[in-house]
Amino acid sequence: MAASAAPGSCRTADEALKALALSADPTRAAGQRRYFKTGPGEYGEGDQFLGLTVPQVRALVPTCASMPLDEVATLLASAWHEARLLALLVLVRQYQRGGPGDRRRIHALYLSRTDRINNWDLVDSSAEHIVGPHPGHREALLKRLARSSSVWERRIAMLATLHGIRRGQYDETIRVAAWLVRDDHDLIHKAVGWMLREVGKRDEAVETRFLDGHAARMPRTMLRYAIERFPEPLRQHYLRARSASEPGAEVSGGHQARSRTGRGTTARQSRED
Repeated sequence: MAASAAPGSCRTADEALKALALSADPTRAAGQRRYFKTGPGEYGEGDQFLGLTVPQVRALVPTCASMPLDEVATLLASAWHEARLLALLVLVRQYQRGGPGDRRRIHALYLSRTDRINNWDLVDSSAEHIVGPHPGHREALLKRLARSSSVWERRIAMLATLHGIRRGQYDETIRVAAWLVRDDHDLIHKAVGWMLREVGKRDEAVETRFLDGHAARMPRTMLRYAIERFPEPLRQHYLRARSASEPGAEVSGGHQARSRTGRGTTARQSRED
């Protein structure tokens, strides 16, 4: 692939940007700007794309793996989306292979530049691997992130718990989901529903206990993502619980309320936000 034409190693942000530019595709970049909602007033407003695929960016990670942290920070500050993605993937690799001191520095850098982790794919490719496993004062940190005015910090809080989910640890996920259950942003609705679904894939009882207490007031998208894999009777049970709590439900009647929620589209399984 084109990315393999890059030099043997990139030790600086400038070298990484030159390597990324080798695979630039303006046509693909135009589609990415639409997909990642970069128009005025959209969540990715103003983001710029070179037009690389994720595999092309990932192919450069080994090449840039030994980049000094200050150069990775410079790359993370880039206006180019793919440069920020590459910086985050390098940080993930360095965190996973580094010692305690390296991990502390990477974790601190990550949290200090959440303004550059500013689209859902950037969060989803990094939060689990850097915030997720990091020890110390976890509840206070996750609560601060979950209560942030930044949608990206709130999503980081939720996605960080995927690290624990994969290891059979669900308490953090349930706590963060409870903090975010009334969030007003669609990207948080999807993130919370997705993480609850991941819990339910491993332990359905944990997820259903949460839903028993919260389904009636969960945003529709959040609930639909959470119950996507349930058997149809159980899905309908939670959809009816939510419908019954909607304003005017008593006036409209049960059948009409069920039909409103029963015709919605099925949430996609992957990170397609």
